[in-house]
Amino acid sequence: MTRIDLMGIPIDSLTMEETLQRVEAIIAAGEPVQHMAINAGKVVTCANDPELLRVIQGCGLINADGAGVVYAARALGQPLPERVAGVDMFTTLMSQAASKGWRPYLLGAKEEVVSAVVEHFQSRFPELEVAGWRNGYFKDEDEPGIAEDIRASGADMLFVAITSPKKEKFLGRWMPEMKVPFCMGVGGSFDVVAGVARRAPKPVQDIGMEWAWRLAQEPRRMWKRYLVGNTRFVAKVVRARVTGYRLGD
Repeated sequence: MTRIDLMGIPIDSLTMEETLQRVEAIIAAGEPVQHMAINAGKVVTCANDPELLRVIQGCGLINADGAGVVYAARALGQPLPERVAGVDMFTTLMSQAASKGWRPYLLGAKEEVVSAVVEHFQSRFPELEVAGWRNGYFKDEDEPGIAEDIRASGADMLFVAITSPKKEKFLGRWMPEMKVPFCMGVGGSFDVVAGVARRAPKPVQDIGMEWAWRLAQEPRRMWKRYLVGNTRFVAKVVRARVTGYRLGD
């Protein structure tokens, strides 16, 4: 497996199909591995969050989930084969869980949303056995109990849909105790599956403008993340190309 270095952030040079094969091998091995999806927002956050950067650097499987990251890697002379979108990976893995007998645990979103996601997949795949689920509204002091519940569930996969960087740090802290072979943060994927949020049409995704679609849907919530964040990301890429800048320098 080839791993590139994007300004100090490791990213695996994998297609979606290669990533899915890697997940299957991880589950078969049975040792906890954290997956990480890298987008422009995470790159910008890592510049001022050394804990998040350390969590990312310790992950066993890392994909580029963002057209900007794919373009940046190409501009910095380390091209990646394609974007591996987290929501597509999540829905595909839930389908595979049904056919391969894997037991997923879903953590995150509002109670009605995560329940709707479980119902959606069990309706599509009656053979799917869900190890458990819980909403994403909890305090720090609740984390040990949640981690124990997930460990006791015997899940093969854990999908966490809470905000960044909380979900990445939660997995970084508790993955060894939870003992789930494959752990993945899935952002707003539960909202998309439950029909609470609409994903950009395929042509918009294909030209790397999914961020603009989300901004148009939720301008008050997303303007800072995309307009300010994307500008900072581009500035970091330009600086890296000119000076060799790395996060943390």
